[in-house]
Order: sequence, then structure tokens, then C-alpha cells
Amino acid sequence: MSAAALYSPPRPPMRTRELNWYRFLRALRGNALEIWPERAYEQDILVNSFFGRQRVLLNAPDAIHHVLVDNTANYRRSPASVRILRPLVGEGLFLSEGEEWKHQRRTIAPSLAPRVMPMLARHVVLAAEDAVALLDAQAGRPVDLLAAMQFLALEIAGRSMFSLEMRQQGAALRAMIADFGLRLGRPYLLDMLLPPGIPTVRDLARRRYRRRWAQLMDSIIAHRLDEALPGTPRDLLDILRAARDPETGEAFSREQLRDQVSTLIVAGHETTALALFWSLYLLANAPAEQQRLAYEAAKVEITADNCAEVLPRLGYTRAVVSEALRLYPPAFVMVREAIAADRWRDLDIPARSLAMISPWVLHRHRRFWANPDSFDPSRFLEGAPAVPRLAYLPFGTGPRVCVGAQFAMTEAVLVLAMLARRFEVSLVHPQPVLPSAVVTTQPDHPAPFLLRSRSR
Repeated sequence: MSAAALYSPPRPPMRTRELNWYRFLRALRGNALEIWPERAYEQDILVNSFFGRQRVLLNAPDAIHHVLVDNTANYRRSPASVRILRPLVGEGLFLSEGEEWKHQRRTIAPSLAPRVMPMLARHVVLAAEDAVALLDAQAGRPVDLLAAMQFLALEIAGRSMFSLEMRQQGAALRAMIADFGLRLGRPYLLDMLLPPGIPTVRDLARRRYRRRWAQLMDSIIAHRLDEALPGTPRDLLDILRAARDPETGEAFSREQLRDQVSTLIVAGHETTALALFWSLYLLANAPAEQQRLAYEAAKVEITADNCAEVLPRLGYTRAVVSEALRLYPPAFVMVREAIAADRWRDLDIPARSLAMISPWVLHRHRRFWANPDSFDPSRFLEGAPAVPRLAYLPFGTGPRVCVGAQFAMTEAVLVLAMLARRFEVSLVHPQPVLPSAVVTTQPDHPAPFLLRSRSR
């Protein structure tokens, strides 16, 4: 397809100059996608400072590899990230460091190995079938697809984790997650300036939130912990309960198990819901691509029994999801703090400076992508030119690459194919939807969609 025929979704305006500290902080709290000037999308390295602390945006593949792969032991999550996210994910895999992280990673990785995907894919399809039926009842009327995808992704998370429909607990979980994003997930100046050991007033509120969140998660899993493990695992909770560190033989403690469950539910359901929303938004604005995906999906009967086998036949659907993740990466930035002074080529990286790798910037960088702002799923089809090295990082890279990446893609591809097979998707209003990033890359408003049932 020619560049002129490609759909280019709207995006926040690019600034010509660096932001001063006040405007930088305002952008972080409002829409963090606005913090990078136009030259960030053209250069390999961008160096500036924030209250005397060096910040380095890394776009060069070798520099990214140095920080996230070669010398990863010298880089940890920033103190601001830890103090903001710990109330939700506790001491789980996402925020742990050093030997504790290695223990958790070794223990949890087999739980999301390829051999587990058929069981998880079955949960995905059963939940998606219910969601399609609910949406079918609303066909022809405006639908909030963001809320629908969040509900569906949480339902999938609940069934995959607990073999449990989330109608009873799901509302409370969604309400708490939404409340956190609005009140406590936005960074404040003191989050970035004060050492982690000095709490702020907002940290005290986050601690109160943490107690309520932990109680909710404990209440959901409590009855399962008193059951004997079944011979054949039913879901991820059974697998995590039985998991052992292959080197030490240690199992997860009750608190560790809760934090792993919290991490998988929060990170997994929110990012997948966003990937589905943005995929549907792009397809609603690109009728030819939507028709091609629907044609592919119509040729594949997806059931709970065959879903793992038919997944390889959904190549174009996977390409659409991959392109949506390129244009709207849920994790728009990765921030690492240098523990000790480091050097990459001619760049000095002092201790405590921040190395930033932004998938949002990388995925739209003008040196790596042709027509970087355009929606073009063909980039990810078989036979297309290779994706630029380390320019596509929707799930990170290196030792800390997202452990749930394969499950997230399996879920998104199956659900999108099932939706496209059943519905034609369009927008009610022409008002553009802009990405807005605080914790994740979300739409700036819940745009209403119309779903029209396709003839069978």
C-alpha cells in the first residue's frame, strides 16, 4: 500500500525545544508523551538534566543493549517508579532486584512457558465468547469499547488465574485500579527528589491503599490456598502454588504468591485491554485493513478446544496487534537508575543518573521506520523487511523482558479475531482520540464505537 493511502492516527504535538523543569513535571503528570522534543525522534542520544540529575534518552541500539542486556546489573528501577508502583505490585517480579528477582524469575518463568499456552488460550476463548454475546446485544448502539475491553481482559485474567468469573470481584478490582491511576499513580516532584526512605504525604496515602489492595487480593485467593493442589492444574494459581525454584527448591510464600498474582493481573489485564482498544480504534479508521482481518478471521473457526492449533493461521491479526503495540506501546518508557558510574562509548553516565528507553519514541523514530506515524500492519507480515534491531520493544528486552509476553499476544490475537469475525467496527464521532500516558498509554477519552453484526 502506498504511503499516501495509509492511515496516520493523531498524536500529541511534538515540541521544538526542551521543557523547563516545571513544564516537564506538568507533562509527566498530564501526558508524559509530550516531554520529548522533535529531535528525540531523530537522534541516537539525548542528554539533559532535572534538578542537577542527568537524564539520558537512549535510542541507539548498542546503547540500549548496554543498559538492558550487557550491564543490566548496574541499572535498577528508578526510586520514583518503585515508590509509585509498589502499592499495586508489592515485592513481586516487576519491582524486585538482585538475587530476589533471580529467584522469582526462575520460579515463575515455567508458569508461562509455551506448554501452558493451550490451557490459558482456552480460558481466553471462553471469556471472549461471553463478551461477544454481550456486545452482540448492544449492536447498533454506541459502545464504550475501552470499558468493554478492560472488563473482558479482567475476566480473562480472573479465569486464567483463578478459574473464576470476575463478575463479583471484578468491579472492586477495576475500581481500585482506576482510583490508583487517578490519585496515586501520577508522579509528583517529591517522588523524584526525595530518597525512598523519606515518605511524603502521598506515600502515606499509597500505604493505606496498599493495605486495602492486599486485603482484596488475599480475600480472592484465600479459599484456594486451603485446598489441596489438583493433579492437573486448572489455572495459573495452581501452577504458581506448585512452582519451585529449580536451583533452590523454594516455593513462593503466601505473601510472595499474592504479589505475583497482583503483578500478573494488574500488568496483564491493563496492557492487553489497551492493545485491543488501540487495535480496534486503528481498524475503525482503516476500513481496508479491517476487511482484510475480518476475511482472515472468517476462515478460522475459533473454539476453546482448537484455539491453540488455529493461532498460527491468524498471521494478519497478529500483524495488526503488533502494529498497534508499535504505535501505542502500553509501557511508553523504561527508566533505569545507574547504581555506579558507567560509560558507553563517549558518553559518561554518572552514578544516580537516569537512563531512559522509550518505546513510544523508538517505535516512531525516523531513522528506524518508514512512515513511522502511519498504521501499516504489513511491517510485521512474513517476508517483510526485518524489524530494526532494538527499535521495537513493546515487552522490553534482556533478562527483564516481560515474562507474560507470549500470553499477552495469544490473548490479544484470539480476542481481536473473534471480534472482527463477528462485528464491523466504526466510530460514532469523528473526534480524534489522542494517546495520553501517565502509567500506561491510554486514550484521552472513552470514544463511543458502533458494532454492526456481520452476516453469517
